[in-house]
Amino acid sequence: MIDHASEMAAFVRVVDSRGFSAASSSLGLTPSAVSKLVTRLETRLGVRLLQRTTRALHLTAEGEVFHAAARRILAEIETLENQVSGQGSTPQGLLRVTTSLAFSTHQLTPVLPEFLARYPLVRLELLPTDRIVDMIEEGMDVALRIGRLADTSFMARKIGEDRRLICAAPSYLARHGAPGRPEDLARHNCILSRERGALNRWQFRIDGEILTIDVTGRLAVDEGELQLQLAVQGLGIVRLTRLTVAQAVRSGALVPLLDAFSADDPVAIHAVYPHRRHLAPRVTAFVNFLIEKFTPPPWEI
Repeated sequence: MIDHASEMAAFVRVVDSRGFSAASSSLGLTPSAVSKLVTRLETRLGVRLLQRTTRALHLTAEGEVFHAAARRILAEIETLENQVSGQGSTPQGLLRVTTSLAFSTHQLTPVLPEFLARYPLVRLELLPTDRIVDMIEEGMDVALRIGRLADTSFMARKIGEDRRLICAAPSYLARHGAPGRPEDLARHNCILSRERGALNRWQFRIDGEILTIDVTGRLAVDEGELQLQLAVQGLGIVRLTRLTVAQAVRSGALVPLLDAFSADDPVAIHAVYPHRRHLAPRVTAFVNFLIEKFTPPPWEI
């Protein structure tokens, strides 16, 4: 009888490990045995899934489709086996999470040691990125999304809210002074977004009315973490999410400015995951852990 699951698992592990040697170690097989499983799979399907060179492996178009589907199937098999074997209530197995670079760096990474210590049978893969990840296509279990949720076909649990904060380093303020009112920004050097022009239009509430100011400056970058580092070095005034700047503000590296004039509405942060009839315990445990650690939000200043 052909063991389709073993072939599928070998193929997925080779892709995820980026090579046969690494995959063989985690599967407890020899590299040649793993290679035979993948070759047998390709022969049975009648298509090439991997382009092999001496230095790298590349998925073919068919391989990309098969890899995404195989991930989902293997996850369902693992969930089913855990339920039948009585281990369904124990968080275990591979948990794949994606979130923004800022949230990953400043909020999620610091609490992960506690989560992994609490659930020693869970393995974690973290994908920090500011692009919108197709959770199904890329096999993600949980995505932490900031802002409006576009896809209502997923489950979502709110873990907090965030707003932007204007701030600058004490060294910058010592040289240029602090703006007392939003209009004073016209004479200040602000750190700009290079491609997202809307982020360079800062809104304020003055006497019950909304005032929009197009700020200017000598530095323009797109990555929030780089904007943060430039601001800490005293190179200008920056407007970033509180979850990004909270630690720098608490340490005194940055000083909040003009917060009394803020017109920003709170933006929700959700843990998003696909609808599943039998949700893996590791997903439930992770989402509950996030709510525990981020209620109230540690980035509130």
